[in-house]
Amino acid sequence: MDTLHDLPALRARLAEWRAAGLRIGLVPTMGNLHAGHIALVQDALAQAERVVTTVFVNPLQFGPGEDLDAYPRTLAADTERLVDAGNHLLFAPSEATMYPHGRVGHTVVEVPGLSAELCGASRPGHFAGVTTVVAKLLNLVRPDVAVFGQKDYQQLMLIRRMVADLSMDIEIRGLPTVREPDGLAMSSRNGYLGADERVRAAALYRTLRALADVVAAGTAPAAAEQAALRSLRDAGLTPDYVSVRRQQDLAPAVAQDSALVVLAAARLGRARLIDNLCFERSVVPPC
Repeated sequence: MDTLHDLPALRARLAEWRAAGLRIGLVPTMGNLHAGHIALVQDALAQAERVVTTVFVNPLQFGPGEDLDAYPRTLAADTERLVDAGNHLLFAPSEATMYPHGRVGHTVVEVPGLSAELCGASRPGHFAGVTTVVAKLLNLVRPDVAVFGQKDYQQLMLIRRMVADLSMDIEIRGLPTVREPDGLAMSSRNGYLGADERVRAAALYRTLRALADVVAAGTAPAAAEQAALRSLRDAGLTPDYVSVRRQQDLAPAVAQDSALVVLAAARLGRARLIDNLCFERSVVPPC
């Protein structure tokens, strides 16, 4: 596996692959890789003949007071994991390479509407930073396919919308969340959890499963959301939100919707945990 840091070298390598007619896959990450990231790489390897994984801690998606400086940077360990996975190219640019005009002067790509809801309401500007960096990486690599995790379900929906709106000829794949044995979604920020917090963190997934079960059985989503918020608080978490939405576009769920997803975010110590769970609800057609 080669590791590149600058744009001319990246473009030259990609040009070689395209000249050879090779299908290219992309896996964008912020590093501190875990088994969930490696699952994305493995899927990309099954979809493409050459895979580029990027490691870039994107400052545009961190708000004031968030953990940009503390975010774990583990490039040496990430490199080893990617080599073991069979990844072909690691692109690890500097901030100056990605944003030559600085954080404020850079062009921003933003998806309206949904970017301001759910995690967007809790973290203003976050998703504009995400879609900006993803748009730039897609433009730099011009992959045939790009792979993302469904743990960041809202992010995945926004990226799909952006790609469609900007007429990018790229397949966007979303992979199921990779979980710890107790159900906690794997995340780079789980390392912030202390031993007691790590035990309590599993309550987030348990709560989502319980909510999905009762909504599937007929409980109104609004009542189930309130019960879930109480359950998270009782477990020692501080929830930002719990929301039942329509899977296809994250619109608020209405009575006629059967394919649903519950999304939640909660704080526990230094960590902000997010998770989601897709489920089906039987819908009785009106008389």
